[in-house]
Parts: sequence; structure tokens; C-alpha cells
Amino acid sequence: METLRDDRGVAVVTGGSAGLGRAIVRELAGAGWDVAILARGEDGLAGAVADARKLGARAMSVSVDVADSEKLDAAASAVESELGPIELWVNDAMVGVFGEFLSTDPKDFERATFVNYFGFVNGTRAALKRMVPRNRGHVIQVGSALAHRGIPLQAAYCGAKHAVLGFTESVITELVHNDSSVQVSMVDMPALNTIQFNWVKSQLPHHPMPVAPIFQPEVGARAILAVAEKPRRRTWVGESTVATILGNRFGANLLDRYLAKTGYDGQQAPQKSQPMLPDNLYAPIAGDQGAHGIFDDEALDVSPQVWAISHRPLVAAIAGGLGALGAVAAAAVIRRR
Repeated sequence: METLRDDRGVAVVTGGSAGLGRAIVRELAGAGWDVAILARGEDGLAGAVADARKLGARAMSVSVDVADSEKLDAAASAVESELGPIELWVNDAMVGVFGEFLSTDPKDFERATFVNYFGFVNGTRAALKRMVPRNRGHVIQVGSALAHRGIPLQAAYCGAKHAVLGFTESVITELVHNDSSVQVSMVDMPALNTIQFNWVKSQLPHHPMPVAPIFQPEVGARAILAVAEKPRRRTWVGESTVATILGNRFGANLLDRYLAKTGYDGQQAPQKSQPMLPDNLYAPIAGDQGAHGIFDDEALDVSPQVWAISHRPLVAAIAGGLGALGAVAAAAVIRRR
């Protein structure tokens, strides 16, 4: 018996061949979206398309470097030609360099910035160029807690994520000014167990790792789906992201000292003996690497905060009910007096 799908339209996911992007592709495809995956590696692209089709979605891929604005725009045209109008565009593509700022090759730093910042700029332009004239559509920027709080050894990534945040806020205000119905959202992620930490260009003596607590990429993908279904401009994913952002607002100097003390060891895993893959900074890596990294043994599958994001009407109803019960109880106490 054929499964009935609630078709949502066409979604584009950049960086959808691996890591969080791969999990997003699966989540969207399973929820009724047709998916176009834009990334560089042919093997990962083929795997992501196969995943989406198994879930009943129409799917296609385009091998493209998001740092190349003209080729990314051409990729968007190819998607609309084959699948139809793009309703959702998720900017997720990234690369990484790990090491202190002064010891990082300037060319490596610039390359990371071009992908992690200009890749989002280019993707947003390609999406809005098509969405704004139709007066519909939604762009989701995959952000990070590190868009609000920089940490050691990742200056290029943190700088790019901060830039994406400022850029996105500017674009939102322009759309609001023009009374556009196009939505743009920022979804800030916690540390995730993705292949990123196995193919970053690293100067570290030990295997790079995300700062604990670590969540599985599916946790982040579920948050993306929730925002895709009910757009909101800003979403913080995971308890650690909320704590990091609020902590930096009210105790930035304390965090400076704390991260200076713990941020080096906290991003290395000497207990992991698995060899690193070649870095993917300038060229894709052969093979289909999937969504997960090597930290399955400690990554969390659930987050109460993400569950709340995905069930906002129920949470609001519960909160309203508790508030009403509290009001009734308070009134009863007052009457007894």
C-alpha cells in the first residue's frame, strides 16, 4: 500500500550531504517536503538523495560550492526547473579550521569565512531572488550558540556565525519594511555529533570534539522542521544553547575566563583513537559519511527544550492550564482569609 504524503513543497538544503544537513534532509523528506540537496561531494549527495526517496520524497542533488555565488544561483535555477518553485531554503553548509587565530593560515581562515558566511549570503540571495517576487517562501539560517559567544580555537567559525546573525537581522528588517510575506529564521544549534569533527582542518594534538553536552544531529533536525512548519524569527536549540546565550549576556567576563581555562581541553578527545579523515576545507572527501560523527557513545538523543519547540501549542495549553489552576488556588486562599 502506498504511503500518503502531506506534500509541503520544495525545500533546498545546502550542506545536505552529511552531518546536520543530512539529518535535516531526512526530517524534511519524512514530513512531506520534496528536497534538493546542494553540496560538493558526489557520494554524499547520492546517499542523501537515496535517503529522501526512500521516505517518499522527490529528490535531486547539485554538486556546487556555496562560496561561488554564480554557480549557487544556477543550482537554484536547476532545482526550480526540475522540482518546481522553492518554498523553503535551509542554509547549513560549513567547513572548519581548528587552532589558535595567529597560527591559522590566512588563506584557510578566509576560505572558512567564505563558506560559513558568504555561503549563507549567497544562499539567501539565491532564495530571496525567487521568493520575493512571488511574495512567499521561507529561509532558515542554521546558526549556533557560537553566533552569540565566541570560544577559543574556532575564531573563523565563530566570526562567521556572528556575521550571519547580523546579516540575517538586516535582511529581516528590509523584508518587514517592504511588507513582504517571505519569512527568514535563525535557528541556533548546540554542539552536535556530526562528521564535521572528523574532517575539519585541525592543528590540535588530539581529535577535535564538540563542547559537551553533545546532541545527536536529529535533535537539531527536528528543531529545523518545527520552524519550517511554524516560522519564527529566532529559535535557540537545546538547554546548553539557551544557557550559553543568556550567560554571555549577563556574565561575559566570567565566560572569558572560564573558556580560557576549559575551552582548549574541552574541544579535544584524547580517548578517541580513530584516524581523522582528510580535511574538506578546499575539496570534498570521497565516500558517503552520513549524519553522525564518532561521539555516539555520549551524544544525547532528546532535549526537553527541543520537544517544547516542536510542541508549542501543547506547551502553551499546559502553561495556560497551570496558570489558570494557580489563579483558582490563589483565589481560594484569598477567600479563606
